[in-house]
Amino acid sequence: MSLINHEELKKQIKDGTFTSLDDITNEFKNILREVIQTASSEELTSHLGYEKHQPSDTPNYRNGYNDKKINSKYGQFDVSIPRDRESTFEPQLVKKREVLLDGSEDLILSLYTKGMSVRDIQHHLDDLYGYELSAQTISNITEKVIEKANEWQSRPLEPIYPIIFMDATVLKIRVDRVVKNIAAYIMLGITLEGKKEIIGIWIGENETSKYWLTVLNDIQKRGIQDVLIFAIDGLNGFKEAIQAVYPKAEIQRCIVHQIRSSLKFVSWKDRKAVAKDLKSVYSALNEEDAQLALTEFNDIWGKKYPNITLSWTNNWNELSTFFKYPNSVRKLIYTTNPIESLNATIKRKTKSKGSFPTIESAFKMLYLATQEQQEKWKANSIRNWYEIYPQLSIFFSEIVSKYTK
Repeated sequence: MSLINHEELKKQIKDGTFTSLDDITNEFKNILREVIQTASSEELTSHLGYEKHQPSDTPNYRNGYNDKKINSKYGQFDVSIPRDRESTFEPQLVKKREVLLDGSEDLILSLYTKGMSVRDIQHHLDDLYGYELSAQTISNITEKVIEKANEWQSRPLEPIYPIIFMDATVLKIRVDRVVKNIAAYIMLGITLEGKKEIIGIWIGENETSKYWLTVLNDIQKRGIQDVLIFAIDGLNGFKEAIQAVYPKAEIQRCIVHQIRSSLKFVSWKDRKAVAKDLKSVYSALNEEDAQLALTEFNDIWGKKYPNITLSWTNNWNELSTFFKYPNSVRKLIYTTNPIESLNATIKRKTKSKGSFPTIESAFKMLYLATQEQQEKWKANSIRNWYEIYPQLSIFFSEIVSKYTK
């Protein structure tokens, strides 16, 4: 049976009972109060085993009410929860000592994910819903996330990811009472169906081949047996770790990062011309033309900026991988852009925080932010995946055939 008497509601509207959204919200809180108190009363009846006012031989019986204030995403309201003589009744809809209605925790986590501090969340709840939770209560709610985050970080993974992107974003984290710039590494995989999946998050370690070996061994133990292409930033030691754990995988170094690195120490008046001449290298039709373009670049700029050509030459094997593929694959792997856009979102969320008090708090926020983004990705596949996957299936036929029988 509906809790709302529609005829009574129509009468109240005609009588002018509701003149604002606040009036409607207050009426809705009255309905919530009625539901909670009625449900709690029924829970107590079930616990005692007899209806109210019925005689009973049991020593336990109804013993008045506990009044409490409930905080919800609709505002704050009072409820009276029945109690029993022996204090053995444990209400389930609104548990003992519980002051937040279901849904409120989700709201707080959503605000936290959007980069709001505990103090900001307190003010937000007060302004919009008319109540203020303690900083400790809000912290306790967000602390529950760390268990889920740790479970997620160790969850089983798919046996193959055709492409994996790896990139870093820098966060300000307090370590030993000093705020430091700490790198957070996020790994993004593309599944056989062309879906994006955040594989994991790693914070605060030095970039060494030994460390990356630990990371790659970890994802292998979690299930990833094959990767076709790694698209990575110039992470120190990562190439060597990939070659050790996934020797059949191709490695594509991010062209965009390479360009940024090349232009870093170029004078402002030369930057536009240098960028234009570098474009002739990475936009060449094939690797042979690209090498000729790099030689021409060195003829023009080699004496003034010798480190640019040296860097491209030293990293050529990883910078030129994408030339062997058609345009649809090239556009996807020549840059770590799919994960950089995620990092940009994270930057916006963390900007208002200033710094994180611990590495764990940073990990918690990154987990929430990536899960929010993961939900947005569910409905969509990588653009032109229907063209990309057949190409990869041909280039890596021996590997892919194991998963398509």
